Amino acid sequence: MGQTLFDKLWQVHEVEALAEGQSLLYVDRIFLHERTGSVALNSLLDRNRSVRRREHAFCTMDHIVDTLPGRGDETLMPSGRDFIVATRSAAQEMDIRLFDIQDPDQGIVHVISPELGIALPGLSLICPDSHTCTLGGLGALAWGVGSTEAEHALATSTLRVARPQTMRVHFSGTLPAQATAKDLILYTIRELSAAGGAGCAIEFSGRAIEQLPVESRLTLCNMSTELSAFTGLIAPDEKTIEYCHGRRFAPEGDAWSQAIEHWRSLQTDPDATFDFEHHLSVDNLKPQISWGTSPQHCIDWDGSVPRIADAPDDASAAAWRRAQDYMGVTGGTRLSDYPLDAAFIGSCTNSRLSDLRLAAAFLKRTGQRVAKGVKALCVPGSGQVKRAAEAEGLDEIFRGAGFEWREPGCSMCFFAGGESFGQEVRVASTTNRNFEGRQGLGVRTHIASPLTVVTSACAGYLLADTPVVDTAA
Repeated sequence: MGQTLFDKLWQVHEVEALAEGQSLLYVDRIFLHERTGSVALNSLLDRNRSVRRREHAFCTMDHIVDTLPGRGDETLMPSGRDFIVATRSAAQEMDIRLFDIQDPDQGIVHVISPELGIALPGLSLICPDSHTCTLGGLGALAWGVGSTEAEHALATSTLRVARPQTMRVHFSGTLPAQATAKDLILYTIRELSAAGGAGCAIEFSGRAIEQLPVESRLTLCNMSTELSAFTGLIAPDEKTIEYCHGRRFAPEGDAWSQAIEHWRSLQTDPDATFDFEHHLSVDNLKPQISWGTSPQHCIDWDGSVPRIADAPDDASAAAWRRAQDYMGVTGGTRLSDYPLDAAFIGSCTNSRLSDLRLAAAFLKRTGQRVAKGVKALCVPGSGQVKRAAEAEGLDEIFRGAGFEWREPGCSMCFFAGGESFGQEVRVASTTNRNFEGRQGLGVRTHIASPLTVVTSACAGYLLADTPVVDTAA
């Protein structure tokens, strides 16, 4: 019987099969950030343990660090400085590579990992963050862990992991011009539900996936965790190889030739079987916007908020009622009926150069500005993204249209007691989660693509019209 891509990745990393469906896996790369990094590192120090492979361990400042110009160790988050200082001290004592606040390559962990070639096809990679599955877009076996698991992997280069079931989501057709990878994954969550991939390793396939640029694949896999999946995967192809070539930590010379030979073998065999399969058509996919407090609470840009009376069961009705009460929306209305207060472009989902180019292209093409009364922020995902965007003049386009231009970091993707939009503020956001309080107490978050967010910011309400992608962007 043939093997799936996941089967092949699992097999090459399995040190030993254990009882009850578990395996001891070899971990190639470990990435930490300042919100949890100091916990794992200091626990090792307290136990007088060392990092087994220092050259394979990395750390960045991204979750808590401020993104305001002129930033330093001080943060808007109470006690945030303590996290930063503790992580820096532990990383230096353990002698692992730290992308500190002033490092030119500092940025969001899931953005800098692929752009620096730390994440590569076929590697296993963990991080104490649920969106580590982003890196499956390269064909890496990547998943989020807790601080204790990170500590164990740092000390031993291994982890005990229960083998997940497998799922394939096959997309037939071609994405319409106005639809993006963000719309594709939101639609998938809407169709399968937020528990639709529970505990599975999901492979995304089909013509629509093959046509996606690598950065869009990263966006798609980023939200596999919003399907409750163990991870998301896309088989590496020539686009992936071209993307990885010349990256700072990518192999060179003979090692590069050997690597790409291995990467090209990382394909699901034609006769392989999955535990679950889903087939979705995307020919008529429209831009998606969330209306509620779960990523599955999504509708087409021109759709209506669902009526509670139309809920399929009592549990759904209760969830819809609570979500609509929190979001301040009513069943049967359109999201364009509600004035927008803020817009956010950033996060590990949509802060790469291609995302910023897409939004900036709309602003440049239309000459529109952010609507009066709307607070708009653009936060590049890394120092590398920020420099490239500024070299192209994207920062001037954003500033000229009324956006704040920030330093790299997670910023207002989540609220940790620091910066927030404010109670009952309605935000169009490129982030991955719209839970109650995710961007601050009482904040009403509508997740969407960068194109939908920038269009909405200029309209003053959620999506004025069907956006058209500038394919040259």
